[in-house]
This record gives sequence, C-alpha cells and structure tokens, in this order.
Amino acid sequence: MKDYSINTKCVQAGYTPGNGEPRQIPIYQSTTFKYDTSEDMGKLFDLEAEGYFYSRLQNPTNDLVASKIVQLEGGTAGMLTSSGQAANFFALFNICQAGSHIVSSSSIYGGTFNLISVTMKKMGIDVTFVDPDCTEEELNAAFQNNTRAVFGESIANPALTVLDIEKFAKAAHEHGVPLIVDNTFPTPVNLRPIEWGADIVTHSTTKYMDGHGAAIGGAIVDGGNFDWMAHAAKFPGLCTPDDSYHGVTYAERFGKEGAFITKCTAQLMRDLGCVQSPQSAYILNLGLESLHVRMPRHVENGQAMAEFLESHDKVEYVNYPTLPSNKYYELAKKYMPNGGCGVVSFELKGGRPAAEKFMKNLKLAAIETHVADARTCCLNPATSTHRQMNDEQLKAAGVPAGLIRISCGLEDKKDLIADVAQALDAI
Repeated sequence: MKDYSINTKCVQAGYTPGNGEPRQIPIYQSTTFKYDTSEDMGKLFDLEAEGYFYSRLQNPTNDLVASKIVQLEGGTAGMLTSSGQAANFFALFNICQAGSHIVSSSSIYGGTFNLISVTMKKMGIDVTFVDPDCTEEELNAAFQNNTRAVFGESIANPALTVLDIEKFAKAAHEHGVPLIVDNTFPTPVNLRPIEWGADIVTHSTTKYMDGHGAAIGGAIVDGGNFDWMAHAAKFPGLCTPDDSYHGVTYAERFGKEGAFITKCTAQLMRDLGCVQSPQSAYILNLGLESLHVRMPRHVENGQAMAEFLESHDKVEYVNYPTLPSNKYYELAKKYMPNGGCGVVSFELKGGRPAAEKFMKNLKLAAIETHVADARTCCLNPATSTHRQMNDEQLKAAGVPAGLIRISCGLEDKKDLIADVAQALDAI
C-alpha cells in the first residue's frame, strides 16, 4: 500500500484477504493459540519466529488494525493499547526508568499531565514542563544529563495549542533523545508528525479514529528513524540484553525499525497487560475506514462554528488554530494546511452564570466529557471536569468559569450554529 494515497489506506491498508478468506478483518476472540510441539511455542518465546501464543501480548486482529495505523502515519511498527493513556505511558516508560527525566510541553491533556507529573514521578521519573511557545534557548535549557524523551501534543486537548514539531524535534535530536508526539486531534489525515521529525507517535483511538464513541483504545507508532545504538548508554533497555526476556538485545535483533515496539510488546504489555480487546480493535477499524471522509467535515464544521462565535457580541474570545486571529494560525497552516480538528473553545462574557444558562439551553449538542465524535458534544469545565476549583483558581489555571469547549460533529453546520445561537440568545 506504500504508493497509495492516505484515503485508500484508510479503507484498505493493514489487511489483504487471500482467496476465499473473509473480506472484513476477522475477530480473533481467543485468549490462547494452539501449537503442535513445545519447540514451536519455544521459538515464539525466544522471538525467533512470528506468531501468537497469548492475547495479552499480541492478537492477530489487533496487529492488522495496528498495521493500518502504522501505514497511515508513515511508520515502521506499531501496537494497540487499551486506551490513549496507556499508549502515552507505554511510549514513555519504554525508554525511561527510575532516575530518568522527561522534557514535556506544558500544554497537554490534563490526564497526561497528571500521569507524567504525579504518577510517573512516584516511579522516580522526573519532568520539566516547558511553554510550547518557548524559544529554542529556553527549550534547550530544560534538558538534563538524564533526559530520555521529549513529549508534546500536535494539537493540545483542550487548549488547542499547536506544537512546533520541527523545533521540538531539533532540540530532542541535538540532545540524543526521541520526540514523542500525541497526534490524537489532527489524526494522520491532517498531520503526520513523523514527516516533521517526530520519532514516536501516539493516539487515543477513542477519539476521531473510532469516531463514534463505541470503543476505548490507544495506539503507538514507531517512525523507525531514531538510532538507539548511537545513544546506547542512554537506552540500556533497548541496547543491552534483557534478562527478563532470554537476554535479547532489542536494538541489535530488530534494528531501528522494530526495536521500540518489540520491547514495548514483549516486556511492557507482558507485564502490565494494557491490551485492547479484539472486539474493540474491530470496531476501531470500522471507524478508520471512514476517517478520511469524516475529518474534512469535522474541520469544516469547526471552522464555521469558530467564525460564527468570533463575531458574536456575547463571546469574549474564541480559540481555534485556523482562525487568522489565532496566535497559532501560521503554525497551523504550516503543519495542517487542510485544517486540524473540529474542537473549538470559547469564553462567554458573564462568566459562570452565562455558561450555565448557555449549557442548559443547548438542544442538539450533547453535554458530555467526550470529544472528537460523530455527534456534537459540549462541556463547561467549571461545572464538570474542573468543578472542584473556584473561579479564581479556574482563572489561574487558564480555564475561566465562562469557558466552553464544543466538539463539532458531522451534523449540518447550519443546524449546529443555529443551536449555539439560540443558546446564546437565552443568556
């Protein structure tokens, strides 16, 4: 599928049935796999043969769907995980250990921020958060001798910050570490970070890739470009024998193209078991088959909504990267000339009372914590995800009480705007 467009890959990559085989990806709903001899199974445990022995590590359905995502992102190897959180944790922990340090953009999803700043810190892994708009000098100053990875989100959730991938990749590579980019919001239809220098790409497939709020999942893709052996002292887990897996040295056995994902599967998935179910992988693939059709509509609706809101007198400001007034407009046009996503955030004049009135009067947009779905959903963080904070704390956190986040779905944009307009009129 290498020479086909991404549109064709969304539909057909990952699985090519043989003569008389199922046209749709089969669901291998089995925990285990049978072999004729112990020697046959032993070769699998020694990583000397390809195959499956237990679905906690690998499953054929999952691998077929992962292969499609790898081809969409332009990588060399990939895997599915139980959620986007698991994907980000695995991607970082695969090359970090107690005593390691991470440089991360400060503008990332709150759950990931907590994962890195609290949970991984308890594991002995430190972090320095940097403003995504920092200068190259400020970014380079964040690195330490024990830095092992750089992390950021292509479009941050929910801040909608656009990451300057080339700037962060340049700094990471100058310090001999990989750049990991969460590409959930643009998806590979609108942005392929590997083409701009990223080394590892992660996704919450729960969002646009699934697209229908049907299955939670995550994915990791290795770009296959980072030379682990060139920085062997920094990455002993990849570049020295793994005593927990028959002494295999992943970077030597599987090279740049396969070492990262093989270790992530054989070691982390084996021990932590954050596996995606074959049923969820099957549902994910159904979403992927229409991803190239859905993303332009999400972008069209998001752009129309942002432009409408920007001209409304009850709106304090609108945050959407491809509005000419947005601070990330030029970066968005550079990295995502076809648009980014359908998520828009805006602050209402009148603060909390205005936001509560607005939310109560929505009719078409559903109040949900979800985003990136076929159906439009809306959230006021002050009364939901950030409910424990008072107005002063909300303002300090950059989430004012009057802030609204709307994820524009696939409905007619005229209907979506009309719904928002009548809710604004009720304030």
